[in-house]
Amino acid sequence: MRERYASGINDDTAKKMIELLNSNLANLIDLSMDSKQCHWNLQGTGFIGVHQLLDETYERLTEAFDTVAERIVILGGKANGISKRVVEDSILETYPTDITEVEQHVRELTNRYKTIAASLREGIDTAGDAGDEDTADLLTEVSRTIDKDAWFIGANAPKK
Repeated sequence: MRERYASGINDDTAKKMIELLNSNLANLIDLSMDSKQCHWNLQGTGFIGVHQLLDETYERLTEAFDTVAERIVILGGKANGISKRVVEDSILETYPTDITEVEQHVRELTNRYKTIAASLREGIDTAGDAGDEDTADLLTEVSRTIDKDAWFIGANAPKK
């Protein structure tokens, strides 16, 4: 392990948090790539609004995974954001390439945001139980952003 810059956290807790954070890092990077896949390929009614919204949500995702990666380093770990590692570690399935319509993409992406939000909430509990309130707080902040963006994206889907 590298030098740790967070005080009051023992080696065992730091290792557990680094593993937890790297899992979330992979999920967030994967979600950001799914967001771009959607952004580039959607078409149909409401295209421009969703297209522009996805630029904004992508920026928030990059801020979120950057903060997660920095916390990993603060805890003495190495952030594993390389593409092969992201594919191996993400909980998300491969984004479907056979959809094009705005509604299809909106529903797919909203479900992915919800999946990541649920995983983040599990991480919040794990970090809190381990006594790393800073990591729990960071994941709470990220989960609020993910929830809000799930709402922004999902609100573009027609009611069934």
